[in-house]
Amino acid sequence: MDFSNLEGFVISKMRESRIPGLTLGIVKNGELVYARGFGFKDLERGLPATPRTTYGIGSITKSFTALAVLKLAEEGKLSLQDPVERYVPLRLRPMGEPVLIHHLLTHSSGIPALGYAEAFINGVLGLEETWLPLATPDDVIAFMRESEDWAIAKPGERFFYLNEGYVLLGYIIRKVTGLPYEDYVSKLILKPLGMSRTYFREEEYSSDEDKATPYIIDKEGKHVKGKFPFGITSDGGLLSNIIDMSKYVNMLINRGEFNGVRVLGKDYLELAERKYINVPWRTLGDEGYGYGLIVSDEFFNRRLISHSGSVLVYTSYMAYVPSDKIGVIVMANAEGYPLSRIGLYALTMMIGHDPSKELEVFRREEASARFEGAYESYGGTVRVSVVRQGDYLIMRSVTKYTEESTILVPEEIKSDYARYFTLINGAKVYAEFIIKNSGVELIYERFKFTKRQ
Repeated sequence: MDFSNLEGFVISKMRESRIPGLTLGIVKNGELVYARGFGFKDLERGLPATPRTTYGIGSITKSFTALAVLKLAEEGKLSLQDPVERYVPLRLRPMGEPVLIHHLLTHSSGIPALGYAEAFINGVLGLEETWLPLATPDDVIAFMRESEDWAIAKPGERFFYLNEGYVLLGYIIRKVTGLPYEDYVSKLILKPLGMSRTYFREEEYSSDEDKATPYIIDKEGKHVKGKFPFGITSDGGLLSNIIDMSKYVNMLINRGEFNGVRVLGKDYLELAERKYINVPWRTLGDEGYGYGLIVSDEFFNRRLISHSGSVLVYTSYMAYVPSDKIGVIVMANAEGYPLSRIGLYALTMMIGHDPSKELEVFRREEASARFEGAYESYGGTVRVSVVRQGDYLIMRSVTKYTEESTILVPEEIKSDYARYFTLINGAKVYAEFIIKNSGVELIYERFKFTKRQ
């Protein structure tokens, strides 16, 4: 298969968002059919990223934690319907109802995010003055003492991504098995699959000879060397590479087994791939959360299973399509362009479709890129500029002493027309972009603008 379009897409997005290094792997029918590094794993030393380069995988770790819990359920050592209080010395009864293990797995405890991971990472990286010294799950439990009062829904009613919940799941694994969480995951998954360069502990990772230097991209677009926030474990603490992760993804595609090694029974694996509760981010339109995995049934009439991860200095994405036996792993050593979109681009190509034409997220990107630029009204009497910021457009009007910025939110995008909106005095006001052979026109409020070439 020709991967040149994919490679061009990756380079363009790395350049646009200033990602220093990225590694991409694609699996098909049990094999790693594509593996390549892009850019630099170490800018200072000019070292290129390779297929073997290791990165932090962030919240993809949650799928490992979920499989470990499911294995204990399969063995009858716990039930997914057990109250968390049975294992954890913490009262968790939002609105008077007990939080179950199922609720922690699906982020449906009713408790909004408590921010422990964000505060911890920001503290380690020196990004904020906030300091939250939570070195162990026991520390996190102490931090959560009043958390049931923070709830705004009964368990099972609403999705709130809760890193702390997965810390509790790691604690439960330790409580039930008598092993440290990291050792149990290594025994259950890493060693049987031969994931010999996948780590939890700093002393293991520090001796790895092909690891990516972590970076923060500052406000000016400069690369600032960071460090991995060791101390996070069952909610986001793994470090790995696409070669090891290809074995993990192939195991998931093959219903819990890879190279003759069975990690989890098919029925229990497929429990993880059910949609239990809707999630607020919906790139494909129907995403829901399973057990440590995000599930969609609208990927070209196929089921797509995925998860992303970020610890600010490393980002990652994993996805697979069981029906086609294909999967993708993407890792980078900074935050920037969403790796989920690179993964979707790759998988769309793998099933014979054109991502730029057939996925709405890329049609929007292409259109918004064309809308960027300087605009002027009749005779150049009024001038504005339009720039992209994430999924939005920002329209700016600047004079010697003033600057006004207006956020434009996409509502409808076609090949030759797009409508965005903003709010003025509480009223919805539209900005319409019309693409013609002669260029781009912008209709906003009482003005017509043309884009300067």
